[in-house]
Amino acid sequence: MTVDVQLRFGREAITAYSKANNEPEWALNKRLAAFDASGTLALPHLEKTKIDKWNIDQFNPFVTEAKVAAADQLDSVVVEQIDAANVKNLLVQKNASTVFFAATEELSAQGVIFTDLATALAKHGDLVEKYLFTAIPADEHKVAALHAAVMNGGVFLYVPRNVELAVPVQAVYEVAGDHSLVAPHVLIVAEANSKVTYVDSFVSGTGTQMVANSVVEVFVGAGATVQVASVRSLCDGVHDYSFRRAVVDRDGKMEWILGEMNDGNTVTNNTTLLKGNGSNADTKCVSIGRGAQRQNITSMVQHYGLNSESEMVSKAVMTDEAVTILNGITKIEKGATKANGEQANNILMLSEKARGDANPILLIDEDDVKAGHAASVGRVSEESIYYLMSRGITRRAAERLIIIGFLDTVISQIPVEEVRNRVRQALERKLG
Repeated sequence: MTVDVQLRFGREAITAYSKANNEPEWALNKRLAAFDASGTLALPHLEKTKIDKWNIDQFNPFVTEAKVAAADQLDSVVVEQIDAANVKNLLVQKNASTVFFAATEELSAQGVIFTDLATALAKHGDLVEKYLFTAIPADEHKVAALHAAVMNGGVFLYVPRNVELAVPVQAVYEVAGDHSLVAPHVLIVAEANSKVTYVDSFVSGTGTQMVANSVVEVFVGAGATVQVASVRSLCDGVHDYSFRRAVVDRDGKMEWILGEMNDGNTVTNNTTLLKGNGSNADTKCVSIGRGAQRQNITSMVQHYGLNSESEMVSKAVMTDEAVTILNGITKIEKGATKANGEQANNILMLSEKARGDANPILLIDEDDVKAGHAASVGRVSEESIYYLMSRGITRRAAERLIIIGFLDTVISQIPVEEVRNRVRQALERKLG
C-alpha cells in the first residue's frame, strides 16, 4: 500500500501556473478536476510490475528555466540530439519551460500550426479543446490524472487537409535537478490526406528523484499518414512514465518508432485504435535494460475497422539484474472483419540474474480475420561468443556485436534516417 506523503504542489500552484500561461478557464478546470481525482484513482494496472514505491508524485512540477537565443547555447545533452547549425522546426523544453523554439515560414504558409502547448491553449483554445484528453482521458488512472493536473509543456501540431510535410518536426525534452519534472503533452492532429513526421528525444541532466510523465495523443484523418518517433535516454535518477495513443480514421496509417534506452525505471504504453476501414498501424520498439532497472513496455492495437491491419515488432536486451516485461496485445473487435494483426516479441538475455518476460496476447472477437504472434526469450549462445573471440575479439566486444546485430534487424527498418541515427547513438551510449 502506498504511504501517504505531503505533495510538493497543490491547487494554488496549479492555478498560478495556468493563469501565468494565459490558459482558458476550461483548461484550468480540467487541471483542477484531474488533481482532485488523482487522490482517489488507482495506479495503472501493469502485468508483473509494481510501481507503488516508485516516485509517482514527489516532484516540483513548475521549475522554470531561462530561454536561450541560439541552439548551440542549449545544454550539451540536448545539443547531442540536434543539428545545432541547421535548426529548422524544433522545440526544446527543460523542466517546465520552453527554452528554445524555431519554426520555418513554410509551415505557417501551409496552414500548419506547430507551437508549444501553452501558446496553443492561449491562441487556439477551441481547436485544442476539441481533442485534448479525448484519446487518453485525464481520469484513466492516477498517473494520467497527475499528468493532466501538472502538464508543464509539450507540443501542439496541426496539419491541414492535403498538406504533406517534407521534413520532420522535432522536440527535445530535458529534465534536470533534484525532484524536477518534465511533463509534456503532445497533441497531433493530421487532417485527411495529410502527412507528417514528429520526432522527440528525452534526456536528463544531473539530479535525483526526477520524473518524466508524458502523454501523446494522435488523431489520424482519413487517408493521412503520421509517424511518431521517440528516443528516450533518461538517466537512472528518473522515473519515466509515458502513455501514447492514436485514433486512426479510414485508410489512415499510424507508425510508431520507439527507442526505450533509459537507465531508470520505465513504464510505457503505446496503443493504436484502428477505427476506420482500411486503417493501418505499424509499431517498432527496441530497448535495453541494465543495472537494477525495471521496465514495463506495452504495445497494443485495437481493430475496429474492416480490413484494418497492424504489425508490432518489439526487441529487448537484458543485462545485469534488469527486468523487462514486454507485452504485445492485438485486440480484434466484433465486426472488424478481414482484419489482420501480427506481432513478434523477442528478448535476449545476457546475464543469469536478468529477467525478461515476453507476453504476446491475441484477443479475437471476430471470425473472419487473420492474426498471429511470435515470442522468444533466450540467452546468447556461448558458441557464438567463442566464435567471435577466436577471431581476436574480446568477450565484451563480442557481446556488443551480438546485441547490435539482434536489435539492428528492427532499427534498420526505421524509415527516417535521422531517427535511425538517434536510436543507434542511444544504443552506443547505453552499451558504453
